Amino acid sequence: MIGSLLYLTASRPDILFSVCLCARFQACTKESHLHAVKRIFKYLAYTPSLGLWYPRKSSFDLHTYSDAGFGGYKVDRKSTSGTCQFLGNMLISWFSKKQNSVALSTTEAK
Repeated sequence: MIGSLLYLTASRPDILFSVCLCARFQACTKESHLHAVKRIFKYLAYTPSLGLWYPRKSSFDLHTYSDAGFGGYKVDRKSTSGTCQFLGNMLISWFSKKQNSVALSTTEAK
C-alpha cells in the first residue's frame, strides 16, 4: 500500500508528508499505522479532482519560496526545511528535508 501511495505523490503533493511519515514505520508497523494508511486512501477517494495540472496558456515567471521549521516534529525534535518553485501559477519543483542533527535555536535551524 505504501508503494502505491509513494507512486501517487508525483501528482498529489498534498499527501506527500503523510505518506512519507507512514513509510518511515514500514519495518515495524503497528495497527495505528495501518489505520493512517487507510485514512490516506479514504482521503484520495473523496478528493479525486485534486492534483497537479499545468495549463497551456500561462505566464512563465519563476518564483521560489523556502521555509524552515525549528524542532516542529515532537518525536525526534529535528528541524525541517523546504522549498518550492513555481513557473507562473504552476508548481514545477518542491523539496523538503529533515535536518541531520537537532538544532538548538531557530538561527541554527535556518
